[in-house]
Amino acid sequence: MAQIVLLPGLACDDALWRDQLPALAAKHRVTVSDVHARHASLPEMARALLRENDGELVLIGSSMGGMLALHAHREAPHRVRAMALLSTTAQPDTPELIKLRSEAIVEFEQGRAEAVLRANAVFAFHPDHSADQAMVARYVDAVLRAGAQQLIAQNRAVMARADMRPWLANVRCPVLVACGDSDLLTPIAHSREIVRAVPQARLEVIPKAGHLMTWEQPGYINTLLLQWIAALEHTA
Repeated sequence: MAQIVLLPGLACDDALWRDQLPALAAKHRVTVSDVHARHASLPEMARALLRENDGELVLIGSSMGGMLALHAHREAPHRVRAMALLSTTAQPDTPELIKLRSEAIVEFEQGRAEAVLRANAVFAFHPDHSADQAMVARYVDAVLRAGAQQLIAQNRAVMARADMRPWLANVRCPVLVACGDSDLLTPIAHSREIVRAVPQARLEVIPKAGHLMTWEQPGYINTLLLQWIAALEHTA
């Protein structure tokens, strides 16, 4: 089986995959990439990802990590055996989103990252989980570990990303697209758009999940990924 590479979301690290890593590593070669924390743009991150991981790859990305997976495939489609795109989009940021991110960057530069994160963290979760103070606090703490400079740099990278939609029809590998049924940050319409455009894509809607499905529905995600990877092995 190809090397499996987990790609965290914006300002996240391997904690995002804390429940998936043991389940996947029990049966497969798995690593978590941190190229998003070391390079300034998604194309640079994609090239570094390909340099640092040999051979054929199965890329599993959440949010910004899914954007990175798409960029890596565009750089070297022959290297990517399959992709799982969780809570992600192929669209560029809208002018409204760019304005919001730009305003947040000013807050980060002025030392108010924690206040901004705590005010907006609930929007990352399904309503059943947004009241879970421990889960919300764990998310805020995880992002704060990255620090203000990473928040600024990675938001800028996301704002500058290309519109990947015209290229999706060129994707010939199997693609699993998963979206929480209550994802406010990348609504299900974004996932459906990818599935319509990619010939070998399938959509999975995750019940009672927002944007952070790996934490909100860990058992569901583990089963989904393990079954998907097993199916890939049978078609290799």
